[in-house]
Amino acid sequence: MCGLAGELRFDGAAADVASLGRMNDCLVHRGPDGSGVWARGPIALSHRRLSIIDLSAAGSQPMVDAPLGITVAFNGCIYNYRQLRAELEAAGHRFFSESDTEVVGKAFAEWGGSCVERFYGMFAFVIVEHASGRVTLARDRLGIKPLYLDQTSARLRFASTLPALLAGGGTDTSIDRTALSYYMTFHSVVPAPRTILNGVRKLPPATVRTIEADGTTSDRVYWDPPFERDPERADWSATDWEQAVLTSLRTSVERRMVADVPVGVLLSGGIDSSLVVALLAEAGQRDLKTFSIGFESAGGESGDEFEYSDIVAKHFGTDHTRIRIEGSRLLPGVDAAVAAMSEPMVSHDAVAFYLLSEDVSKSVKVVQSGQGADEVLGGYDWYPPLAGVPRDQAAEAYSKVFFDRRWPELQHLLAAEWQVEHDAPSAFIEERFARAGAETAVDAALRNDTTIMLVDDPVKRVDNMTMAWGLEARVPFLDHEFVELAGAIPPELKLADGGKGVLKRASRGVIPDAIIDRRKGYFPVPAIRQLEGPFLGRVREVLTDPVARERGLFDTGSVERLLADPNSTRTTLGSNALWQLALLEMWLQTQGVR
Repeated sequence: MCGLAGELRFDGAAADVASLGRMNDCLVHRGPDGSGVWARGPIALSHRRLSIIDLSAAGSQPMVDAPLGITVAFNGCIYNYRQLRAELEAAGHRFFSESDTEVVGKAFAEWGGSCVERFYGMFAFVIVEHASGRVTLARDRLGIKPLYLDQTSARLRFASTLPALLAGGGTDTSIDRTALSYYMTFHSVVPAPRTILNGVRKLPPATVRTIEADGTTSDRVYWDPPFERDPERADWSATDWEQAVLTSLRTSVERRMVADVPVGVLLSGGIDSSLVVALLAEAGQRDLKTFSIGFESAGGESGDEFEYSDIVAKHFGTDHTRIRIEGSRLLPGVDAAVAAMSEPMVSHDAVAFYLLSEDVSKSVKVVQSGQGADEVLGGYDWYPPLAGVPRDQAAEAYSKVFFDRRWPELQHLLAAEWQVEHDAPSAFIEERFARAGAETAVDAALRNDTTIMLVDDPVKRVDNMTMAWGLEARVPFLDHEFVELAGAIPPELKLADGGKGVLKRASRGVIPDAIIDRRKGYFPVPAIRQLEGPFLGRVREVLTDPVARERGLFDTGSVERLLADPNSTRTTLGSNALWQLALLEMWLQTQGVR
């Protein structure tokens, strides 16, 4: 797990190594263990290293493989790298390190861009072919590892974070109006390839992009999971599905133990992370380090779920740490979390993950997390209303229960100059839902949330906040084979028992019943959900700042009404509407966007 950056020139000039150095400096938090720069005429790469596999200097990057004539910059982890290495050695390749980075390079030399289809893992990588000047960019199937792009007619820059691109200079920081409408509709999600800034795009998940020396570009999407029934499993019973889920998850958890350093677990006390702990214990892990977080209560809301994480820790005998965040840390933590965001993320979970990661990183460098189960297995409360909805009405039914606000309301909230002429969010969802490969309305919603919403909200949140402290997070529920299995499960089995029914039933006898039968939990940060005191003051400050007034994103009257009554107006799913506005402006100001 690391951070990478680079520049490719199309105008005959040499790559700007000084700009690359600034970009690389901005990535130090993602890779505090080492740094490297490689330049060759029009192309230059930089890398910050977090040493997880092969801790020696042989694993340093950018990695030049002179016999193969390639240079690799890689962020992530290939969990089956040992198996691939053996296969490549049998094909005649000789290795000089024990790293998965070298496996990526030699796999590319052996199989070309299709090597990604053999990878089990999370990754974003760049490979330069010395002889041709061809550059290949790739991203894992579920977009767990990020790759941001800033392209002009003269050059392409890329980096693991958006702020790193800004540090390079010369980026168009004007706001993308269509992306703004997405942000205000999809809980701050801006689907790839857009970002909130016109000058920055992101490589979509499951994509291999090939760039020739003259700038000619081609993309190949190598994974698009079906969410429909498999005829070969037509006779499966509910019990068969439960057993298959548990078997697949067991494999996924074991895959994510590959490391040359200890691996811990972020234990919320919910079913997902608890099951990860259980399966690690079953696999023979001893003295497993687990961590949970709690905040002070506010507005009548509890700030911790230690009761449940304690049950799991005691049951499996983990080396458990309760992390209680004092009130004095929370407000500075909000500002620090915003600074760590590659894109504005409205969920208050981001602050919790940031502060949790700060403390956890003092004990371990790698953790497993239960993130992703709700999207893959139907755990959210907007899925049941879609059951029985005709397939051709699925997009509208989803929009009613999921969108923060519908188009007419959005037009009243945005200032006139920031509105777009058409209902872009609805058009996006209609196009996504119209695609073949999702059998029912629920399947269409789960496919959208797994391949779009999950990528640019929960997954990005975990990556940004953990990597802010040089902590690598692994997500077994997003193993691509597990996701493919989940896509085939009949929706009624997922929606049973209040959501994730198939997982809950598979977990009986594996984790304590008290965890399965509890109400759905979350990372609670009450002080953000219920804005008051210094937190409301921070929101007021950012929305009334001269920079915000000059930018003028939001209707002035609407902002004043929200500030006068900060906790009453909620989005469709219950989020604080004022916080959504403030978070965007806070991020823009933090990044120096004017």
